[in-house]
Amino acid sequence: QVQLVESGGGLVQAGGSLRLSCAASGSVFSISDMGWYRQAPGKQRELVATITTGGSTTYADSVKGRFAISRDNAENTVYLQMNRLKPEDTAVYYCNLRRRLVPRTYDYWGQGTQVTVSA
Repeated sequence: QVQLVESGGGLVQAGGSLRLSCAASGSVFSISDMGWYRQAPGKQRELVATITTGGSTTYADSVKGRFAISRDNAENTVYLQMNRLKPEDTAVYYCNLRRRLVPRTYDYWGQGTQVTVSA
């Protein structure tokens, strides 16, 4: 069974930085793609960034150049470094682990961590 625990959220002023962490239990971390999603009040959950088992990354256009996703397979942890934060980055941020067992895909989610950016 996979469990994901996020940490690192909080309140920060616009222009500031935060680093989110997501620690995964179980033995599938290194063979799974990882991602960060966020959900603002009244909005749908949206993709922020992903990182594959091989280290390839993708980002939402709104965070390119400001956020960086990374992973440490030895620590079973994925990170999201968030710089130059804006009020519109305010949301609950969720960690995702995606395990592909063709033809099926299994998604696991953390409980979320609140990020609030004040103007």
